[in-house]
Amino acid sequence: MSTATLASEKYSFGALRTYLAVLAFVCGNILVPQLCHLIPRGGLIFLPIYFFTLVAAFRCGWKVGLLTAVLSPVVNCLLFGMPPVASLPAILVKSLALVLAVEVVSRRMDFSIFSVAIAVLAYQLVGMTVEFFMDFNLVHALQDIRIGWPGILIQIVGGYFVIKALQRR
Repeated sequence: MSTATLASEKYSFGALRTYLAVLAFVCGNILVPQLCHLIPRGGLIFLPIYFFTLVAAFRCGWKVGLLTAVLSPVVNCLLFGMPPVASLPAILVKSLALVLAVEVVSRRMDFSIFSVAIAVLAYQLVGMTVEFFMDFNLVHALQDIRIGWPGILIQIVGGYFVIKALQRR
């Protein structure tokens, strides 16, 4: 049985543990972006809104990942105005694509830094494509690669080590 199947059984929509996990991951996706926004263009460089969504989806499965993916940007926008409302559709698409990519990767291969990299690159590819068709602006579509490459690396390497540490628990 894959780790994705085990996580899906453990975290159902009717279980309190699901919502406690979502609360923890959403809090992470609120605190880390606030810290990153202290640095000029920090949000664009470090892409922090996706980090705990990645961890949630790999560690707890698609249900926790889905709730984290939707709630994190919406709560951040409501509380702090970041991301701006105009950016929410693209960020939500990328967040949901990340959860889907993690689910597909988790079902097909064992957890490794390679599986994390595939999931991150897959959601970025989907996100870039959707962003391009939203405003037909190639510069906006490639922004995460052009400016956010440090964040992509942090997601892959940092995400791998955080997920690995949480798996030991």
